Amino acid sequence: MSIIEGLETTFNDVYAEYDKWRPIYVAELYEDIMQYKQINSSSKVLEVGIGTGQATLPILDKGCSLTAIELGDKLAEYTKQKFSKYRNFNIKNIAFQDYQCPPNSYDMIYSASAFHWIPEEIGYTKVYEMLKSGGIFARFANHPYKDKGKEAMHIAMQEVYSEYMPAVPPSPEYSEKQCKERADISKKYGFIDVKYKLYHRTRTFTSQEYIHLLGTYSDHIAIEETKRKEFFSKIKNAIDNYGGEITLYDTIDLQLARKP
Repeated sequence: MSIIEGLETTFNDVYAEYDKWRPIYVAELYEDIMQYKQINSSSKVLEVGIGTGQATLPILDKGCSLTAIELGDKLAEYTKQKFSKYRNFNIKNIAFQDYQCPPNSYDMIYSASAFHWIPEEIGYTKVYEMLKSGGIFARFANHPYKDKGKEAMHIAMQEVYSEYMPAVPPSPEYSEKQCKERADISKKYGFIDVKYKLYHRTRTFTSQEYIHLLGTYSDHIAIEETKRKEFFSKIKNAIDNYGGEITLYDTIDLQLARKP
């Protein structure tokens, strides 16, 4: 899905739906992060753009001291309550660009499907400064792709998109080349030992469930309400006309980099 500048706060008003319908990440991803850098009760970790915490629990459960950054005030309050039983967790309702801490503060900084909202030169420079020597930056995201088994349904859905979102062309399936290019960005900012990996899975939704998921996408939320309802109704009909279910083919990318 393409990123439109200025939509980074749209999730703030759909926090409950976001928490219900947005996916968590595969266990293997966290295992690979922990092989790259051991995180335990003595570690200090920062999560950039926590949202509703889809990527938080596996890190919290390591016992580390985890600080989360979240721009949306409703998202921040929701997530604060969600993880209230964890004494090792705190959240700051602030933009990452405005967050201040001493240099060399964190053993790990990570961001899940959120770092693209931050200008590259600001984000990577700030992360580098905030990490301890030997500390790591983990960046990962989920990239859904069309139902490969229902090309006719995909074509029908694209006809609806061309009517309501003509400026947003269908995205190709996320590739290893894109993953490597994203990983190599960190080298420009002084990081070493750069690694990357892809993970794959499928998720199947009923037509109504899929509409709920679309309602958590920033560029879809931005459509005027009446047109958005029409748009979602036509997408639902397109799915119902081809069996009532849609399967998304997810690619999750992980980039790891270490501060010397």
